[in-house]
Amino acid sequence: MPFLGQDWRSPGGYWVKSEDGWKRFEFYRDDDDDEEEESESSSNRRQLEIGQLQEESQENRIIGEDCEVIVKKRKKDHFNNNTKTQYFCQEKWIYVHKGSTRERHGYCTLGEAFNRLDFSSAIQDIRRFNYVVKLLQLIANSQLTSLSGAAQKNYFNILEKIVRKVLEDQQNPRLIKNLLQDLGSALCILIREVGRCVLVGNVNIWVCRMETILNWQHQLNNLQITRQMNNGATLSDLPLHMQNSILYRFSDGLDIVSLGQVTSTLHMLSEDRHLWKKLCQYHFAETQFCRHLILTENGCVDWKLMYFTLQKYCPKKEQYGDALQFCRHCSILFWKDTGHPCTANNPESCSTPVSPQHFIDLFKF
Repeated sequence: MPFLGQDWRSPGGYWVKSEDGWKRFEFYRDDDDDEEEESESSSNRRQLEIGQLQEESQENRIIGEDCEVIVKKRKKDHFNNNTKTQYFCQEKWIYVHKGSTRERHGYCTLGEAFNRLDFSSAIQDIRRFNYVVKLLQLIANSQLTSLSGAAQKNYFNILEKIVRKVLEDQQNPRLIKNLLQDLGSALCILIREVGRCVLVGNVNIWVCRMETILNWQHQLNNLQITRQMNNGATLSDLPLHMQNSILYRFSDGLDIVSLGQVTSTLHMLSEDRHLWKKLCQYHFAETQFCRHLILTENGCVDWKLMYFTLQKYCPKKEQYGDALQFCRHCSILFWKDTGHPCTANNPESCSTPVSPQHFIDLFKF
């Protein structure tokens, strides 16, 4: 049975620190018969030197091990004490592997992908903000327990940055209110009905997170949007056909209702039946209209009421300024403007946009 030391490639010899670095110390044995006639003093001197070298190497090894343990402990304490700081490797693309191979063992999980992809910088881009918020909302509704402890910590760090951005910019508060509402409801169900065992970490941490969510909701409910003083042209100064054209660019009915409360002219344009008909045709299929057909007293279709009725039973069409891309040739997730080292002849034909739900489905095995 071979002897296995700390270095599995060698029989466990001693290493000595010198000016040129660490060198391996080996014991040499002379087989010549002439050296047996050496004096006793030289033999004792050699044994003394060997003993000193053994003691020094043993001491250096112990010191090295102690320093390594201390460094690991400091890193762990620094990571645990600074929960608001991210220590994850933010990458531009990741390889989604679903099985073990000879070169790669294991598989990529949802938490690993969430930690490695740079979602913290994505929320600063107005094109990707809604995409990240929708992904966080889907994770809160169904995938929160599947995240690791590090991924859950990263989840709340990104959520905190989103809330701060909304409070500072005063934009998209309704999206964050819905996200916090779903997250708070999901945590209450997990703690009361399922049990605390499904949540990673101490129960006091989750109680503190619940209090933080309630505090964020209170701040968003009390958010007062300041009126910007601008001496230039406003929306009301535009011609009537241009205001109507802007309303047709909206994809959310609540945004149209909110804009219609600004002026009486915008209110008149927001009640246009043709506008709501186009919105229903954009989000829903004609077969769904027959199931939830709503008529007015005059026998006409109430498209505005149909829109808000249909969105309760049918999912709306998702629309994002920018989304993650998935390369079918390389099985790589990446942001569109960063790219990835693709080996295909035509990389653009191999990439497809990934919706937030599709992103989660990629890691279901």
